[in-house]
Amino acid sequence: MRGIKKGVGLLILLMVFGGVLPWGWAGDKKLPFPHVAKFWQRLSDKKVQCQLCPRHCILSPGQRGICGVRENRDGELVTYGYANPVALHIDPIEKKPFFHVWPGAKAFSVAIAGCNMRCLFCQNWQISQSRPDDVYGFILLPNELVDLARQYHTKWLVYTYTEPTVFYEYMYESAVLAKRSGLFTAMHTCGYINPEPLRQLLPYIDAINVDLKGFSEEFYNQMGLMASLKPVLETLKIIKQSGTWLEITNLVIPGFNDNPDEVKKMCEWIVKNLGPDVPLHFSRFFPCHKLTSAPPTPISTLERCVEIAHQSGLKFVYIGNVPGHKWENTYCPHCGALLIKRIGYTVVFNKIKDGHCPFCGEKIPGIWRGDKGDKKTE
Repeated sequence: MRGIKKGVGLLILLMVFGGVLPWGWAGDKKLPFPHVAKFWQRLSDKKVQCQLCPRHCILSPGQRGICGVRENRDGELVTYGYANPVALHIDPIEKKPFFHVWPGAKAFSVAIAGCNMRCLFCQNWQISQSRPDDVYGFILLPNELVDLARQYHTKWLVYTYTEPTVFYEYMYESAVLAKRSGLFTAMHTCGYINPEPLRQLLPYIDAINVDLKGFSEEFYNQMGLMASLKPVLETLKIIKQSGTWLEITNLVIPGFNDNPDEVKKMCEWIVKNLGPDVPLHFSRFFPCHKLTSAPPTPISTLERCVEIAHQSGLKFVYIGNVPGHKWENTYCPHCGALLIKRIGYTVVFNKIKDGHCPFCGEKIPGIWRGDKGDKKTE
C-alpha cells in the first residue's frame, strides 16, 4: 500500500483495502482546480456572495469563505474542493453511523479537506479544519471515483469525515454518476446547507446522517464559530420530507450539551417534526482538538439520554463509541426482541426479514438488503 505522506505538519492516511490506488498525489501534479462553484451571485465591485450555506459569505477578490474552500477569483466564485480527495477508505457502514442501512455493508468513503463549521471538539480537525490546497491528496475526477468504488465491489459511496457541503460540486457530480452506475450514496453532514442546494442534491442521495450538535442557539454560536441551530433543523425537516433515509447523531459533551432538559427538548422536537422512527445516536465524547478540558462522557450520562429519548417517544435510540454496550443493538419496538446485535462496527447477527421483525411482524424502518433486492421500509 502506498499513500502516506506529510503535508503542512499533517499525516493524512489514504487507504483502500485490497490494493494500491493507481492515482498520483495532488502535491505531485497540477491539480484540476479551481473549479467554478455553484450557488452564488455577483455583487458590485467584483464582490460575490456565496449562497451554498447559511453563512452567505460576501467575498472580495482573493478572499475565501469561512470554509476555506470557496474563493472569489476576480469576480467569480470558484471551489478548491473538487477532484482532490484527502481521504479514501473502505469502512463498515456502521461507522458513519448508519444502523438502519444495509447492516454489515462496506462503504467506500471519501472526503475533501474543509468545513463550514469550526467546532472546538472536531474529531477530524486535521483535515476538516484545513484548506484543500494545504494538504496532500489524490487527483480523482468524479467518474474515476465512481469507477474506483465499483472496482472494490462496494455498493455504497459515502461522503464523510469532513463536511461534504463544502465540496458540493464534487459530491453532486459523482453522486449523479454513482446512481446511474447502480451504486447507493450517502453522506454524513453537519446539516449547515441552504435549502435549494440541499433539494437539488437529495434525489441522488439515499441516506443521510446529520450531526445535531446541540439544541440551543448558544451552543451553536459558541462551538461552531457563530453558527446557528435553526438552519440545521430546517435541513432535517427537508431531508425527512424528501424521503431520503435519515439518521441523527448527537455527540454528548459533559457540561456543554448534556443538560437533561435540553436533551428532552431535542428528542421531543425530533418526534414532533421528524417522527418517532428516526434513529438517534448518542455518541460518547473524548477530549480532542481545542476542547481538551472536558472529560470523556460518562456512560451513565449516555444511558440517561437514551432513557429520555425513549420517554419522549423515539423508538430507535443508540449509544456510540462504547463498544459492546447493549444500546448498540437494534430491538423491536413492539415485542422487544433483539434484532441486530453489534459490537462496535461489527454486526454479530441480523434477524430482520424483509424490513420486519420475524417474531411479531412489526415493520422496522430503514434500507435493508433483501433476498430479491434492496428494500426501503418506512
